[in-house]
Amino acid sequence: MIDRVALLLVGSLSLAFFAAHAGRADEPAKPAPALNFQVQDIDGKAVDLAKAHQGKVLLVVNTASQCGYTGQYKGLEAIYGKYKAKGFEVLAFPANEFGAQEPGSNGEIKSFCSSKYNVTFPLFSKIVVKGPGIHPFYQYLTSAKTDPKFAGDISWNFNKFLIDRKGEVIARFDSGDAPESAKVTKAIEAALAASN
Repeated sequence: MIDRVALLLVGSLSLAFFAAHAGRADEPAKPAPALNFQVQDIDGKAVDLAKAHQGKVLLVVNTASQCGYTGQYKGLEAIYGKYKAKGFEVLAFPANEFGAQEPGSNGEIKSFCSSKYNVTFPLFSKIVVKGPGIHPFYQYLTSAKTDPKFAGDISWNFNKFLIDRKGEVIARFDSGDAPESAKVTKAIEAALAASN
């Protein structure tokens, strides 16, 4: 009798466990960790990265308006135009940590990017990408715990992270890697060709 009760109890607990942990078909997929962040766009509006960009291939870049690499805005716009119809986005995060080369306000940054480089890809509010006050999104991207393959401090303006359709970081590029270079575009094309 005791064995039968114990067996029924174990069976009931197992069913309860699986019911609690099994994903239901009508539930939305949980966002991938790399996209599970709230940020603000260049106009100060809240953006849920998972809601806005899940299922897309993303190139995340920390930018600056007065850097030797600032001309990369042109290349970023070129690859955005080339691949956006296939589900590709460039996400630009202005930051002022390197040589104080992004001193402007969000409004000044937006005006500079649109007038000088005709930027149409998403621009976000200026954030901290290294050191005290680092934004949680960049903490995730650069931490060895959360991004062991591509971790490490941002070294300068225009470092780049490539995130696949599953929301996983799959590549990292240095400031000197031009967005339209074969190295970067080959990785983007491979990510776009991969299935979810």
